[in-house]
Amino acid sequence: MPKKTAAFHTLGCKLNQYDTQSLMELFRERGYTIVDFPQRADVYVINTCTVTGTGEKKSRQAINRAIRGNEESIVVVTGCYAQTAPGEVAGIEGVDLVIGTQDRAQIVDLVEEIAAVHGPRILVDDIFKAREFEELPVKEFSGRTRAAMKIQEGCNQFCSYCKIPYARGPSRSRSMKAIIDEAQRLADQGFREIVLTGIHLGFYGRDLEPPSNLAEVIRAIHGIEGLARIRLGSVDAPEIDDELIGVLRDYPKACPHLHIPLQAGHDVVLKRMRRPYTLEEYRRVVEKVRENIPDAAITTDIIVGFPGETDAQFKNALQFVEEMAFSRLHVFRYSPRRGTPAAGFPDQIPTKVKNERSQQMIELGKKLSRGFHQRFIGREIEVLWEEAGIDGQGDLWQGHTPNYVMVKAYRVTGSPGDLETVSITGAGEEGIWGTVVEQLNGKDIE
Repeated sequence: MPKKTAAFHTLGCKLNQYDTQSLMELFRERGYTIVDFPQRADVYVINTCTVTGTGEKKSRQAINRAIRGNEESIVVVTGCYAQTAPGEVAGIEGVDLVIGTQDRAQIVDLVEEIAAVHGPRILVDDIFKAREFEELPVKEFSGRTRAAMKIQEGCNQFCSYCKIPYARGPSRSRSMKAIIDEAQRLADQGFREIVLTGIHLGFYGRDLEPPSNLAEVIRAIHGIEGLARIRLGSVDAPEIDDELIGVLRDYPKACPHLHIPLQAGHDVVLKRMRRPYTLEEYRRVVEKVRENIPDAAITTDIIVGFPGETDAQFKNALQFVEEMAFSRLHVFRYSPRRGTPAAGFPDQIPTKVKNERSQQMIELGKKLSRGFHQRFIGREIEVLWEEAGIDGQGDLWQGHTPNYVMVKAYRVTGSPGDLETVSITGAGEEGIWGTVVEQLNGKDIE
């Protein structure tokens, strides 16, 4: 008898990708073979996004793609769009199960119940009642270099433009024991780097008894043998305190890389966004990080075209971003989200203006990235190798430095997961390149 098959499609953020990996393992444990999404499958699981209108549109497209020509298959829709608009999703003809961002441990049982009766079902509870972190650990990741580890769920921030609190619920933290156990398991499998992730990562531990924080997590897993790097996901400026900076400075496995969302470059816009800091407070955090960790990479998110953002306020944002000398920018055009306060704000910015501002900010980001990367020319830096064959032949490798700069170099021998020192000879917008120190007489990138 052939094995049952399941195919998965993920929209949106790295947290969704992590959640999808968890769901895949639940199906594998029940005897399903995982196939690529375009292939014919008995079950299709679409993990949706609601952060932007584009995310919702792509989610609907993926759902319809699974439905077309697969009348006998079971179509499951989960994730943030499913949580915030379950009726809308269930109204798509051909959807069999809508499950939100909780209670996913029972997803295979629900699928097999539906297989017996083949009727649509909605399982989306009030996410604001959620109080416990949902344990869905991931046991397998592709490759053997970097693994994400989700340690926090939900958000209490309620920024005026964002639907995530409505999709993910209040902040919940994973227990320290579960974190240590999963980190040990990932290291035993050969992963060299762990990325600590969450929806509002900087809130980790505030709901635990006794309370904890990110610094304690890093200290708790730092001694795990085989683990070479611990990287943080996104952390808001008010949550980066002296203790966390000290751990990033003093613990060798802690990566000197912080993603600190800015979102706007003017205090008036920040206030309307309900962001919990001013530009001056943000600046002080960045300066303190750089005083303690001079080569720290600081990356950020910024939204352009927020309702009411004037030309002068946008010009101020360009100036502030340049002063902060970020190593990388993630630029987003503001997208109204139904049910959020900002969607009803006056003075919505025309699409043409948002596009123009986005392009200006992107170009500035490229300039800043080049400038940050150029500081490494002539230096030797450690690289965690991830992938070979970048040149289509197999001997050009790609990896990352501790501060998350992409590196390319030719290697004679080696495997993913190796750590090697590279002498940097060049830099560009996307990263840096050079020659492996032990192979200095070898082929170099021109």
